Amino acid sequence: MKIYLYDNETDCIGSGSLSSAYIKTQLDTAAGADVEVHISSVGGSAFDAIAIYDLLKKYPGKVTTYVDALAASAASVVAMAGSSIVMSKYALFMIHKPMVGSGGNADELLKDVQMLNVVQSRLAQIYMDKSGLDEATVNSLINAVTWMTADQALSLGFVDAVEDYTQTVINSALIKKYTETAPAVYQRCINKILITKSNMNMENNDLIERTTSVLDKIMNFFKRVINKQTVTDKGTLHHSGEICEGAEVYQDEDLTKPAVTDSYTTADGQQLDVKDGKIESLSGIKATTDEDDEVIGAGKFSKGAKPAEVQNRFLEIKARLNAQNTLLAEARAALEEANQHLNKTREEVKNEIKSSFTPEGSKRSNKAKTEAQPFFAPQSALAKQAVKKAVGK
Repeated sequence: MKIYLYDNETDCIGSGSLSSAYIKTQLDTAAGADVEVHISSVGGSAFDAIAIYDLLKKYPGKVTTYVDALAASAASVVAMAGSSIVMSKYALFMIHKPMVGSGGNADELLKDVQMLNVVQSRLAQIYMDKSGLDEATVNSLINAVTWMTADQALSLGFVDAVEDYTQTVINSALIKKYTETAPAVYQRCINKILITKSNMNMENNDLIERTTSVLDKIMNFFKRVINKQTVTDKGTLHHSGEICEGAEVYQDEDLTKPAVTDSYTTADGQQLDVKDGKIESLSGIKATTDEDDEVIGAGKFSKGAKPAEVQNRFLEIKARLNAQNTLLAEARAALEEANQHLNKTREEVKNEIKSSFTPEGSKRSNKAKTEAQPFFAPQSALAKQAVKKAVGK
């Protein structure tokens, strides 16, 4: 049975269809069957709210209260009566100090203050019994006129679940399924853990994406390191494991482009049928030996060879030639790189000799710096002076 405590133009908690008297008639009609109490109210009479709370708490059937849009003031007290409290994802929950409109002398006003303090203590006890929060915390929330979203009310223990209309089956939902019968204090702890984990995941989405990108790069690097190559008559196939049926083969060393659907023959005579990037069948495993190589090199086939055998041998030779050509191309590239390095080194050495070789004390031109000194050149100052006199200079 469903009971709706929805405000209208004339009624709120304590009047009309939202009064404690009317709720009693509804519960009498339910006669012990499970009831759902749906709340959307700004509040009203605190005394009527406490009366409705007591009626729902004493009701023999299961009571589930739903905060559909708003449970404010006295309506929040009614919501606390459910054995299970469910709050809409978009609803609000508000608690505040009780109020009274009165007049009179100072003694009468003082009595009103005392009465309001007693009422607040009773309301605070209801919130404490449900949430498990201590008295100081609850009273601070009441004094501050606290508005809560569904998630905030859930984390503080005022509600047991948040109704999400697009809810998917996730780990937290499975956990709740098995813990919904646990004591309230344990359920609140689990809810707090799940909410904290959910918020943490949302805040760290960027970090997760960056980490995933880095991990992908690392995995691609290791793929290139550990992948294997098989040379065939139609190019090189790349794979991470051994060649066998069901193995995945690729066109590139990063293992990202699946091999084209076709038949391939390897250098050792294996016939591979590839479909959708996987080896569908494998035959003719390594039937060639060194003696066969000599026969192949001589171009000889047995007289009784069947056309299929000749075709297979031809594909095998083609694959071997392809493998040899690949090795030759790699060797040629390595030799060219080494040759370029050697040529460059010679030029560097030559330039270094030209720029750094300077005979000590020489006054001759740079062109003659590397020429050897004649054996008849005067060595001492006296000899040099005698030569000058002899040639008349």
